[in-house]
Amino acid sequence: MPAARPALRRRRRTKILATLGPASSTPEMIERLYRAGADVFRLNFSHGSHEDHAARIAMIRDVERKVGRPIGILADVQGPKLRVGRFQAGRVQLQTGQTFRLDLNPTPGDVRRVNLPHKEIISAAQIGTTLLLDDGKLRLRVTRTRPDHLETEVVVGGPLSDRKGVNVPDVALPIPALTEKDRADLDFVLPLGIEYIGLSFVQRPEDVEETKRIAAGRAWVMVKMEKPQAVENLDAILALTDCVMVARGDLGVELPPEEVPLVQKRIVRTARALGKPVVVATQMLESMITAPSPTRAEVSDVGTAVFDGADAVMLSAETAAGQYPYEAVNMMDRIIARVEQDDDWRRLMDASRPAPEKSSAGAIATAARQVAETISAEVIATFSSTGSTTLRVARERPTCPILGLTANESTARRMTAVWGVHPLEVSEIHSMTEMVARALRAAQTEGFAGQGDEVVVTAGVPFGTPGTTNALRVAVVK
Repeated sequence: MPAARPALRRRRRTKILATLGPASSTPEMIERLYRAGADVFRLNFSHGSHEDHAARIAMIRDVERKVGRPIGILADVQGPKLRVGRFQAGRVQLQTGQTFRLDLNPTPGDVRRVNLPHKEIISAAQIGTTLLLDDGKLRLRVTRTRPDHLETEVVVGGPLSDRKGVNVPDVALPIPALTEKDRADLDFVLPLGIEYIGLSFVQRPEDVEETKRIAAGRAWVMVKMEKPQAVENLDAILALTDCVMVARGDLGVELPPEEVPLVQKRIVRTARALGKPVVVATQMLESMITAPSPTRAEVSDVGTAVFDGADAVMLSAETAAGQYPYEAVNMMDRIIARVEQDDDWRRLMDASRPAPEKSSAGAIATAARQVAETISAEVIATFSSTGSTTLRVARERPTCPILGLTANESTARRMTAVWGVHPLEVSEIHSMTEMVARALRAAQTEGFAGQGDEVVVTAGVPFGTPGTTNALRVAVVK
């Protein structure tokens, strides 16, 4: 007798990340956002105290127990924020063509100079280097360098107020991706049990190595691609990281705007080829911070990320501080579900599928998809202690859903950001017969298959050995 379909099975493949903040930090709202479609919650460590974040983690875990489904948590650390100092009057108006000095003197600035408390920028800048202030609204060009200051010409003027951000797109700065604050944040949050670390301001592969050492397997590292230098080192960075985010905010400041869609597609394509989860983020439904419905262009933007085959799309201020957090998640869920019903979406998934990995594990994952399509299987069930088997099958973007079975709670939670995967924590499996029986039972109870339906089952044998995808079975639900 087939079990009733559970209420909380997603009807889409692409996942949703939602940022928590002042607008969404009650147990009721977190549960509403989860039921509306949020698969992973992001904690932004640029804001809020440790106590705030600990309380949010506790609320998410309470919701997880209540709904009986794994929920992922992304701890997004701030990274080095480069800012100018303060002004005597709080703000100044810079005129195009005037000279303006950036120096190490902490005295409040005026229309002629301001403190730049980052010796690394002053040391690394050269004549002709571009400095962007306040999210790129103002543009300065370095005309003279000295050990303790930079003389610049204002290329694009405008108002500049205290502590506005500085971007240096032309130069690889000798600044590590992790600050002392970030290290303290990670020391605090890793023992609480999170699934992903969002790593800001990555420029080079060494930045990833350091964070992976600190994480020590307790969480996956999600590199945020937001620097031109990171894009130049894309292959080396993606080889080291566990997952990646296209962080279009700073990327769009430091790159010419017309480059951003091309870079987005390149990052998604490269991550997909490696079978590493990729998230598209920033300004996806930006207007819903203050409006109950999005612009047509924003809807198209979310649709494009789904057509590109991204694993997940993310909401930032829309759910953290906006007036319509529930509506934003609900809208994203609707857009994804509609796009994925389109024949063109399926054709694109098939056409953009990367070549099979040249390994027995890669061949088995490819075969699992092909067999499932040939026999019109209802679901592919994967068994994996680390998630590697499930990731390999997800890389194939199969037509049927993926039931990601694991005995590891943290692996089940990590799979919440992976395309097409319905993660489920199960007890340890010790034999092939037991594995097939467990897969059929889960396919039935989770609402994927009924009596007489076929299920493709894949795993690594011997069980519990990470990285070995080498077994493939087809079974029928009795």
